[in-house]
Amino acid sequence: MKHDYDTHRAQASAIFRAWGMPAEKAAISAEILAWADLHGLESHGIALLVEYNERRQNRPINFASVPRIVRETPISALMDGDGGLGHHPADQAMRLAIGKAKAAGVGIVSVRNSGHFGALGYYTTMAADAGLIGICTTSVFGVRVSPTGGAEARFGTDPWSFAAPAEPGRPFVLDMATTTVASGKVRNKIVEGQQMPDDWGMDADGIPTRDPNKVMQGGFLAPLGGSAGYKGYGLAAMVNILSSCLSGSTLITDPMHSRQSWGLDVGHFFMALDPGLFRDTEDFRNDVARFCDDLRATPAVVPDRPVMVAGDPERKVAAQRRSGIPIGPGLHKRLHAIAADSGAEWLLQTVDSLQPTAHG
Repeated sequence: MKHDYDTHRAQASAIFRAWGMPAEKAAISAEILAWADLHGLESHGIALLVEYNERRQNRPINFASVPRIVRETPISALMDGDGGLGHHPADQAMRLAIGKAKAAGVGIVSVRNSGHFGALGYYTTMAADAGLIGICTTSVFGVRVSPTGGAEARFGTDPWSFAAPAEPGRPFVLDMATTTVASGKVRNKIVEGQQMPDDWGMDADGIPTRDPNKVMQGGFLAPLGGSAGYKGYGLAAMVNILSSCLSGSTLITDPMHSRQSWGLDVGHFFMALDPGLFRDTEDFRNDVARFCDDLRATPAVVPDRPVMVAGDPERKVAAQRRSGIPIGPGLHKRLHAIAADSGAEWLLQTVDSLQPTAHG
């Protein structure tokens, strides 16, 4: 089942509005989810509405939140997300970081009292499109990963992203969890009634499992580099220091797991850096482009699977999905139920022929 980009985005916006989110914020939030689905990042697309729906029923979320700047300098700012979801404050924060970088060479914005905000690559791509280097990290709410040698979870997926301008339309964009896979991919397997690959996670006893329910119900996600390694552990700690310790958000290790009376109190970190501080910006862009092309020119082990760089796989998927974004039957059914329960207009339907859109 496929839907055109605009319908896909409008459905998410309709559900957000039904939950009490103002139209402008709903449009931004829906755009970020649709962008993720267009680029094949389905763990961070419209499927997140299933998780958001569960969270809003278990913990108050301020859908009418009004982010505000708490502290500011010419190169930095601390923003409070007012207990809402993170898409709107994150979009504002990266735009603020970009503006500061354009004026002073660097812009750093920390956000506290926020929530889940979708795919990090969306925000770092904003910086790259502005000719800047972008860095983004975020803490998370769900605890599903143990530190190396630990028998109890202390971390989440704790993702981070780095982007740099290169050839126009082909920036380097790395967006990665510090676990083998994002938890959203495990959740999507549950929604569609599918098993996981062998190396995605463990059950509550630490035994590898292919059952996504066992991972999400007391089990563990596999850290980057394997349970005996330290790389995912170290990167997750770095992400939490930048995201939570810097902003003053709830630490994922806090026993009460919230310093706020409502919302998820997730912390974010955004940085925009102007390469012009160091050299001619066009020369920098050209070197990044040539470096990426040199990597792509590496002889491939499998001839019909050429070497790519970060951002290439997502752009390839986006080119294919401009004629329609697929939604699995399990997710389609759940979204319909959420729309019906919340009183949101139902816009998704089976489409036989779709016209390409200009997005992506």
